[in-house]
Amino acid sequence: MMLNLFLFVLLILCFLLGMLWLRSGLFNIASSKVKKWLHFLTDTPVKGAATGTVMTAFIHSSSAVMVLTVGLASSGIIPFRQTVGIMLGSNIGTTFTLEMFTLNMNYLIVPSIMIGCVMIAFKKDTVRSAGMIFTGFGLIFASIQGIQWVATPLTTHPLLHAYIEKMNSHVLFALLIGCVLTALIQSSTVVTGVTMGFLATQSIDLHAGIAIMLGANIGTCITGFIASLGGGIQARLTAFAHIWLNVIGVLVFIPLIPVLGTVVQSLAGSPDIQLAHASVIFNLLCSLIVLPFAYQFARFIERVHSGT
Repeated sequence: MMLNLFLFVLLILCFLLGMLWLRSGLFNIASSKVKKWLHFLTDTPVKGAATGTVMTAFIHSSSAVMVLTVGLASSGIIPFRQTVGIMLGSNIGTTFTLEMFTLNMNYLIVPSIMIGCVMIAFKKDTVRSAGMIFTGFGLIFASIQGIQWVATPLTTHPLLHAYIEKMNSHVLFALLIGCVLTALIQSSTVVTGVTMGFLATQSIDLHAGIAIMLGANIGTCITGFIASLGGGIQARLTAFAHIWLNVIGVLVFIPLIPVLGTVVQSLAGSPDIQLAHASVIFNLLCSLIVLPFAYQFARFIERVHSGT
């Protein structure tokens, strides 16, 4: 049990390292254009949502996009109302990473890591950044395979088995687990990706997996909130808007978990792919429903939190 637990923690760390290297490499390559894009392509909610979607899908981190957005709002480069569209887009864009996890790219793991390690040894920044992308990509998919390998023996342990049984029978407990873990790790993608690994081995059921994914969407708000501390009213409004968007969306979808589960089961046969599709449906619907009322939502946040 202890060996499997150690391997599991090690694999989580490798997953985190892979995500960090992947997003850092992508962000380094695009950093010179990121602020310019967010400044000129957010003057309407639709353009902001499109920009947020593309940016998040590109750097594989809604948290990184939110931190950048909070920073831009804090510095006055973009007003708070223009950040709402970016938030909606970032929630959509983060689902691209989960869908990528469902692809069978195991044959690329070793070549990707080898190529990446060679490129990192170069002095040129763009080559080193590309090497980080290749290495991060390989680490992510290697970690996913490893997590699936250790998931089954881990879940046979009585203590962990009891927690899993509780998650399977109480969706609110699973939602809380997803929220807390994401707040600690500060990556909803990692938490949901690990959940996909457990689903692939049928260690947890689909409804519990969806609940963990919903909780992760709440837990990810902590990153933007921390970034807003000391950043002025515009930054705080941006963080509060992100919290309101995700919390309301999750509260609406909690009673709809069985319906969402039925829908994604009709779309895919594998439980891990079903969870990825559930994340797409949840984030896409929430964002598209709010998008036409983006400015009204911004005014609501300003009224509620203008004195904070």
